[in-house]
Amino acid sequence: MLSLLVKNIRKNWAKADAMRDKGLETPECIMRHNNLSYGPYGTENLLDIYYKKDTTSPQPTIVNIHGGGWVYGSKEIYQFYCMELAKRGFTVVNINYRLAPESKYPAPLEDISRALAFITENGTEYMIDTDNLFMLGDSAGAQLAFQYAVICSNPEYAALFDFTVPDISLRAVALNCGIYDFKHIINRSYGSVCVEYIGRQKVKNILRTKVLPENMKTLDYVTAAFPPAFVMSSENDSMLPHARPMHDYLKTAGAEIELHIYGTKEQKEISHVFHVNCRLEEAAKCNDDECNFFKKYIISK
Repeated sequence: MLSLLVKNIRKNWAKADAMRDKGLETPECIMRHNNLSYGPYGTENLLDIYYKKDTTSPQPTIVNIHGGGWVYGSKEIYQFYCMELAKRGFTVVNINYRLAPESKYPAPLEDISRALAFITENGTEYMIDTDNLFMLGDSAGAQLAFQYAVICSNPEYAALFDFTVPDISLRAVALNCGIYDFKHIINRSYGSVCVEYIGRQKVKNILRTKVLPENMKTLDYVTAAFPPAFVMSSENDSMLPHARPMHDYLKTAGAEIELHIYGTKEQKEISHVFHVNCRLEEAAKCNDDECNFFKKYIISK
């Protein structure tokens, strides 16, 4: 049975997302492939692919990991945002993944691996350049994108998980409005979404022993091989306190890193995951900045 917390999140956030995107339509210039199955878990293992209709060869490709506190979200509520990225010259893969509490940690990471395996196996058919793969996510999706980038860049960390990691390299990542350290996630969220995602007993054990399971010690496994990263937040983002520490940590580890903070305290609309709102000028600027950051790391052929 779903908790009242999850029921309210799914109801209220869905209402807000629907209001944000009301009236938006697929841009005339965009080709879309909907509901491609990449795994065994039904609608939770579907993805969409978008690129410009005049595309004639595989394009640098962005994989989007949606947010939603690990308990909410879908590719549908990110479709217009992802198509805006596609208009900037990328193929964009927009994925669903299994949600908590129905599926526990690390189910979303396993699904990301499955989606990437699908991409590597079917890339040419869908204008995907597997030599130029990028990943981004926001909120919980930023945490997942960060963790998966560590998995991809450090075989020792990848070995701590039971699923197969495809032989891919991420050219760069964008981490938007996220929280990244499981110590902060658990201490901040005990009794809320963290329990739904990780499990009540496991969270209790972590708080009692003050020791994380090894595969949650993500920061300990960051190396200089971590892909170039664009870390983003805003002045009115509830996750702003986590942006600069992530920037500083990745920089100290030897990764190429940029930190961007958008808006002002007076701009209340430039808040958590503002960049997904296609109607905001500041969102367009942020998305331009991220895409231009990615373009710096494209391998020419």
